[in-house]
Amino acid sequence: MNDLKKAPIKKSDWLAIPNILSLVRIMLIPVFIYIYFNNELSYNHLWAAAIVLLSGATDSLDGIIARRFNMITDLGKLLDPFADKLTQLAIIICLIYTWPGMLIVVSVFVIKELTLLACSILLFRNGKVMDGALWYGKVSTLVFYACALILVAFPTMNQILANTLMSVTAISLLLAFVLYTRWFVIQLRK
Repeated sequence: MNDLKKAPIKKSDWLAIPNILSLVRIMLIPVFIYIYFNNELSYNHLWAAAIVLLSGATDSLDGIIARRFNMITDLGKLLDPFADKLTQLAIIICLIYTWPGMLIVVSVFVIKELTLLACSILLFRNGKVMDGALWYGKVSTLVFYACALILVAFPTMNQILANTLMSVTAISLLLAFVLYTRWFVIQLRK
């Protein structure tokens, strides 16, 4: 039917350091949610912010380790973006509780991710795959984590500053969405 082969995922792939870091990021999600909504301690927002920082750091670190030490695996190509998107979605949804304006960011995020998923499927059907994030996706992720970290760490900040951070996040996601869509269109025309 088609020439694409299934890439087997080996048991040893689960033990690769970059994949372990992606799994840690996934396991941090319920911890973040619990701490974010547990208001018993006045400094819980700082613990939640520390988890956002740790998640962002492991997101960067797993890619660096995978490329530098030749630990790129088929499992990692699936697991890393899954952990990334799931973490971002969990953070955005939690932030809606404190900052209702995050609904706009959620909308942009969901539209972007669903559209890019559809484009990836079309690309795959044409026998092509995207090999990792492009620079604007990485910049968008960095902007997301920086803004989210501030919004989580300072839940009582000035509304104007919060709106600015949410706007920067939405614009960054939108810009990455437009540039990725352009890239996909070019790839599909080849």
